[in-house]
Amino acid sequence: MPQLVVLTEQLLAPVPGGTGRYTRELAAALAATAPAGWTVTGAVSRHRDVEAAVVPGVEGPKVLPLPRRALIAAWEHGIPFWPGGDAVHAPTPLAPPGGRVVVTVHDAVPWTHPETLTRRGVAWHRKVISRATAKAGAIVVPTRAVAEDLAHHAPGAAPVHVIGHGVTAWPDESPVELPERYVLAIGTLEPRKGLGTLVEATAGMRIPLVLIGPRGWGEVDADAPHVRVLGRLPDAELVYALRRAAVLVVPSLTEGFGLPLLEAMAAGVPVVHSDAPALVEVAGGAGLVTPRGDVGALTAAIRSVVDDEARAAGMVSAGLRRAEEFTWEKAARDTWAAHLRLRLPRVT
Repeated sequence: MPQLVVLTEQLLAPVPGGTGRYTRELAAALAATAPAGWTVTGAVSRHRDVEAAVVPGVEGPKVLPLPRRALIAAWEHGIPFWPGGDAVHAPTPLAPPGGRVVVTVHDAVPWTHPETLTRRGVAWHRKVISRATAKAGAIVVPTRAVAEDLAHHAPGAAPVHVIGHGVTAWPDESPVELPERYVLAIGTLEPRKGLGTLVEATAGMRIPLVLIGPRGWGEVDADAPHVRVLGRLPDAELVYALRRAAVLVVPSLTEGFGLPLLEAMAAGVPVVHSDAPALVEVAGGAGLVTPRGDVGALTAAIRSVVDDEARAAGMVSAGLRRAEEFTWEKAARDTWAAHLRLRLPRVT
């Protein structure tokens, strides 16, 4: 019985972030849509506790004999340590070398915005992404914007498939204490998210700003009287906060997809977002676009939504229609197609 191994290592990272959400949702959807006869198994490096890497419907995870640092080093240097299976999906650029691997590359930030990463992060990502585009069986990217960036910065022989994300199937809500009305931002607190601009843009408003997400790399100054930082929340509390926001703001300098934007639209929340190409692509005209780093434009856009109920209602309707175009089932079926294409005999 053929087996697809999904590397679920990102679920054990100190800050799983959006790639952690992608890993969990895609792995579950791959298991639910597996072709007849196929099984789907997770795989992680050697950890004391792998409970966080358990995904519903996915077997395992199997624990590889190398600890995390050794596994990263082995694959970084091209050592063909195979995690088993007949095919492998790497939901992040952490991937073994080889033609039977399909690698998801979420963005081209190491080239387009290297200042938002550590030096080590830039060097590692450039190396492994360039190798993947050259030698992997196929590359998956979430948007055409990322595909174009890779074609410019890391061209290679591997075919590139644009496969969008889906909308999370949320659990039942669990209440969390919140202001009566608030502006919301969701994501890891790190420089490329543009949160400094958002904090400044909302400083003079009578509506507070709520930030949800763990702290990542780099300094983000969110210490202001009108800002409430909730940190990382469990999904039941996260969706409670999301559905009650007056507006979700995504002011990122760069994104590969922007999953909170899509999830807000699906939840009936109007969205204001930056003009980062991937965000514009995913929103499809259903959000309100502002130039990156422009405090005045962002302030005006947020005010136009929170102060105009009719405009907000129109944005909600447009967002709901746009979100219907994205599902994890579709993402999984398209990903399976990329894998199965590698198993077809070559025509000579």
